[in-house]
Amino acid sequence: MREKIIEQKLVVAVKAKGGICPKFTSPSFSGMPDRLILLPGGKFGFVEVKAPGEKQRPLQLTRHKLLYQLGFKVYVLDSVEKIGGIIDAIQST
Repeated sequence: MREKIIEQKLVVAVKAKGGICPKFTSPSFSGMPDRLILLPGGKFGFVEVKAPGEKQRPLQLTRHKLLYQLGFKVYVLDSVEKIGGIIDAIQST
C-alpha cells in the first residue's frame, strides 16, 4: 500500500474521532514528522507516515529523537492497521 493511501486513511480516522490531522511542513527545519494529530481534550501527537517496510531517514530519526527529548510523542505509521492504536495511544495520554 502506498504512503499516500495510509495518510488519507489516517486523516479520515482522526476526523471520525472529532479531531483534525493537518499536514505539518517546516521548510526551514527538515526531517519533521508528516502530520499532527489534534484530538479533543488537548490531546496531540506527531506522526511520520511511511509506506510498508520503508524506514525513516537519518535526519528524521534525529528530529524524532529531539521531539521525544522535549516530551512530545512521535509515532511511525506504516500500515492502515496501526491507525487505531496510534489514535488510542494519543487519547490515553
